[in-house]
Amino acid sequence: MTASEILSSLVNKGVLVSPELFEKEIDENILKNIIKENGDELDILDEELINDYTEKTKSKNHPGVKIIKSYDKPPKKRTFQDFVSVFNMRFNNISNMLKYRQEMQGITSISRVKSRNQNEKVAVVGMVLDKNITKNNSIILKLEDITGTITAVITNHERNKNLHSQAQDIVLDEVIGITGNWSGSTIFPDKIIHPDIPLSKELKKQPDEEYVVFMGDTHFGSKEFMTDEFQKFIYWIRGESGNDEQRNIAKKTKYLILSGDIVEGVGIYPSQEQDLAVIDIHEQYKLAADWLKQIPEHIEIIVMSGNNDAGRLSEPQERPFKDMAGAIWDMKNVTLVSNPAYVKIGVKENFAGFDLLLYHGGSLIYYADNIPSIRAAGGQKRSDLIMKFLLQRRHLAPTHGSTLYLPDPDEDFLLIDIVPDFFITGHIHRSSAANYRNITMINSSCWTEITEDQIKRGLEPLPARVPVVNLKTRNVKMINFLTKKSKEKEKEVLKVIEDLKDKKENANNSNKTNAEVL
Repeated sequence: MTASEILSSLVNKGVLVSPELFEKEIDENILKNIIKENGDELDILDEELINDYTEKTKSKNHPGVKIIKSYDKPPKKRTFQDFVSVFNMRFNNISNMLKYRQEMQGITSISRVKSRNQNEKVAVVGMVLDKNITKNNSIILKLEDITGTITAVITNHERNKNLHSQAQDIVLDEVIGITGNWSGSTIFPDKIIHPDIPLSKELKKQPDEEYVVFMGDTHFGSKEFMTDEFQKFIYWIRGESGNDEQRNIAKKTKYLILSGDIVEGVGIYPSQEQDLAVIDIHEQYKLAADWLKQIPEHIEIIVMSGNNDAGRLSEPQERPFKDMAGAIWDMKNVTLVSNPAYVKIGVKENFAGFDLLLYHGGSLIYYADNIPSIRAAGGQKRSDLIMKFLLQRRHLAPTHGSTLYLPDPDEDFLLIDIVPDFFITGHIHRSSAANYRNITMINSSCWTEITEDQIKRGLEPLPARVPVVNLKTRNVKMINFLTKKSKEKEKEVLKVIEDLKDKKENANNSNKTNAEVL
């Protein structure tokens, strides 16, 4: 029986069934178990009862994992007003973060600033409406709040060197605080304040030596899937290979985080079928489950959606559709979450656990390409700088258009409202680990060969690397599962990338010289 048929049968038996349940996608097994447990005593069935049962089941199957936030609202029509509501929420939430900053004492609304005396010190919070750079390289910002707009000018003087450098990385739509002198109709800032992570953020460490393993972008079903390398990983995680230290890590691994793009997907880009080893999306997830089932069952696997998975592209992305990814849903040691999501791991009687912010990373490429300091430092190669940038803004996509998102009028799900202990991303196929204000930032690796398509899109993958964190010390190790053959191929491809860069740079220099002659 389908879920709808079970609900109808309950209504016929006199059970009061909440009407909205007929509009939701409910696991029929959950309904059957609820009926089995309650028997004739079941007189009311509503969403609260189902949620309570689901959470109880999760706590039994996944004692060390707790979902803090995961998007699961049903689809509905979105309107222009929903976008307005999202931006108002974002402004209010980030404004509240900024108000508690010591530098922002005496904060006032933009409309009231305009009545201040000349050269008076002021402090305002505003969303960046516009940004321009003058011929002499001064930066002009137009800021707005609910009371009006105002102009701020950061001049390109030597005394403003650090401030000017900071202002170059400001993006449209982010919410910032500024302090400075009011002159005429303009603020000349002396400080730019981002909501940022509090300096008081604790570096949590649990009492027991346990490990969490991070991987992403497995792309099961792709012709470029690195079968030999993934098999090496399976041998290691099962304790069947590696040196003594590596075997000890595998033995004490309690959690594995898969940060999205579980499968290669279908119809993601034109002519993708030519790149697929498995052309059916259901079979791709079955293949994924077959591989993941080889991981010891005592390891809790947390799986997030990605842009290649079965579901909508706009963020927040719900969990992969169950009718397509059922093989993953049925695994006992797997917890599925949305993109983004917050989860807690490592909960013990004497330890509150670690908060993990999981984000596949739809906005990462935008900021790699558009933030001057990140672009100059290596762009997509510097996932650590991109993640630091987002933490400082307390938002996963501060600029409208940096990712495809769903405007939810009730909650800005891309807001970083909980300060995490770990910030985990994927998407750009790099492998990196860094620390920012006691937050461990990890960009998970991928498990596909470096392809021509990736090179065209500016990706320079570091496949088959696995970051592993000791939860007792918070130290990070990187385990490389490349085979000798794939190492040689990687060197060849990276050389091709460097040659292409040299040719592009020479062409740019040639164009520049011709322009000077003209």
